[in-house]
Amino acid sequence: MENHLQADLHTHTTASDGTQSPRANVQMAVDAGLGAIAITDHDTISGVAEALAAGAELGIVVVPGVEISTVAGGQDIHVLGYYVDISDETFLGRLASLRDTRDTRNEMIVAKLQELGMEITMEDVHKEVANVKRKGDTVGRPHIAAVLLNKGYVSSITEAFDRYLATGAAAYANPPRIEPATAIAWIHEAGGSAVLAHPGIYQNDALVEAITLQGLDGIEVYHADHSPEEEEKYRLLAESKGLLMTAGSDFHGEREGVTFHGAIGSKRIGMDVLAQLRISPQKEEQV
Repeated sequence: MENHLQADLHTHTTASDGTQSPRANVQMAVDAGLGAIAITDHDTISGVAEALAAGAELGIVVVPGVEISTVAGGQDIHVLGYYVDISDETFLGRLASLRDTRDTRNEMIVAKLQELGMEITMEDVHKEVANVKRKGDTVGRPHIAAVLLNKGYVSSITEAFDRYLATGAAAYANPPRIEPATAIAWIHEAGGSAVLAHPGIYQNDALVEAITLQGLDGIEVYHADHSPEEEEKYRLLAESKGLLMTAGSDFHGEREGVTFHGAIGSKRIGMDVLAQLRISPQKEEQV
């Protein structure tokens, strides 16, 4: 299939924990020969308007999206929402509540780091992101990791996560969050389609299968962190459940010369899925 008929449906920008602006992501998608790119920042759509404007200028389809943070089975589960109404005040208010939870999590992490003897404050974190953050953007663990690096407590972002910030690490924190079913309902109520992000990361296929029964529209089968075997497994799961299959690089930009998770366009799928995401079977049932 020709590149210009393909889409990368999972990318992050400076609106959350990416290192590139929304416009830069769109330009990179053009440079990669894609026909479409989705902007799916964590718990915010604040970068979507800029990306849509860039897409109109550069001649590429931009899919308005979001990646919602939830918890199930004691672990973080992410649900992607596509073609959500970015002007829906109820949905915007719900996303704001999720960002409040993120702020609480950041404060809990910083408090744990302080208990470990590190001189770090939330003011340090806010200064780290002051030049790139706008109203409605999110602040996350990579920004705390950057402060740890700048203060010399770690020698790399990777070390910051491995020692302090990753699940189960010394300063990890996870306050109560909504469940996947709630995120799915919110996305549908905002006119969007709900897709389970990177199921291979969770290492819990029983949980993944349970979530597929909660009104999902699709599964992110093709992801930068999935092995070929995982892609085949989730392709078969999507087929067995009658769910859409999507693909995404989960691009976060570069840190210390390393691209997280994949480069834009490294995972792509045919643009015919966009029409299906606009009107999913689950959404049609609600009409």
